[in-house]
Amino acid sequence: MNEEPAADVAVVGLGGLGSAAACWAARMGARVVGLEQFPLGHDRGGSHDHSRLIRLAYHHPDYVRLAATAYDVWDQVERAAGEQLVHLTGGIDMFGPDAPLGRDVYAAGMIEGGAEVELLTGTDVSARWEQLTPPGDVPALAHARAGFVASERATAAHQRLAREAGAELVDGCAVTAVRPCGRDLLVEADGRTIRCRSVILAAGAWLNELLEPLGASLPLTVSQEQISYLAADDLDRFSPDRFPVWIWHGARTYYGFPAFGERAVKAAEDQGGAEVTARTRSFEPDPEATERLHRFVSDLIPELGAPVLTKTCLYTMTPDRDFVISALPGHPGIVAAVADGHGFKFASLLGRMLAEIALGRTPSPDLERFRADRAALAPGRDPSPARV
Repeated sequence: MNEEPAADVAVVGLGGLGSAAACWAARMGARVVGLEQFPLGHDRGGSHDHSRLIRLAYHHPDYVRLAATAYDVWDQVERAAGEQLVHLTGGIDMFGPDAPLGRDVYAAGMIEGGAEVELLTGTDVSARWEQLTPPGDVPALAHARAGFVASERATAAHQRLAREAGAELVDGCAVTAVRPCGRDLLVEADGRTIRCRSVILAAGAWLNELLEPLGASLPLTVSQEQISYLAADDLDRFSPDRFPVWIWHGARTYYGFPAFGERAVKAAEDQGGAEVTARTRSFEPDPEATERLHRFVSDLIPELGAPVLTKTCLYTMTPDRDFVISALPGHPGIVAAVADGHGFKFASLLGRMLAEIALGRTPSPDLERFRADRAALAPGRDPSPARV
């Protein structure tokens, strides 16, 4: 018996990537069912909170060009949703003496990728933004096309646009298995079985639980990360029109934002958290990491006080820190999505690419570095992590 599939595409996981994929697949005319085990907008994954960086400051031109395209796609979403999601503030990258890659490496990648960049010193940074006080001789670069994406609003906008285009989005519905069935796939979720042509797995830290029964697991590391909001006596000095997004590159990398979404200023350490699983993580901040961030920010931005709020999230990362936006080897109807750590700026573009792959189209752009069968993900391979 040839049963007609209930959907062209099922999307498992409706965080930043999954919601974008559901949106774009539905807007491409596909019948879409999106499934999320928690309430929509939950805080158990990697893409919640008010803001995520968007920038062109990458050392590899592939990412510079990808980020430029991401801005164009966000513009389409903003027009469709009727709201501003991207806020440009300008960006500053500062390079400590222990930075794995120096300023000139980043500047060269940005120029090759078509981005404009201005070379500065710490003295120049302080002259332009009095709130920042790096050492005067620290190399820095400035780039005007940087800022943040209003991440929670963006995910909600993708969900709203997906439904307007006919997608069925179901929360509180945990997927327990994905199984081949002839030319189609069966998605089993809380007593419901959905037959579909293809499946996009955007399940974050839960991804390998679905891949392992298929013999298709990926070498992923899950860590519990955290961000803090720090007090400011004069919050107006940190408004998006007066304060840039910033990154400090070093043996430990830190980054921060203007005030947005909370009555405080957000900052975080990049990949400073302990390895966990989706089942063993806690929601309790690490006090040592919170204090380490506070000490660093106190030196760089003396006007900020102690953290008033700290939130946790999960990073699900590949060994080389490149994304996975790819059909799985041996399972052409199953498309995997991994883009934690630095992926939200690309969320809508990557969602569009996932939808294109799921619908049998060539994704644009089509990047070999995001394939699930690349050498860095081969069994037994242990590459040095890339700096992106």
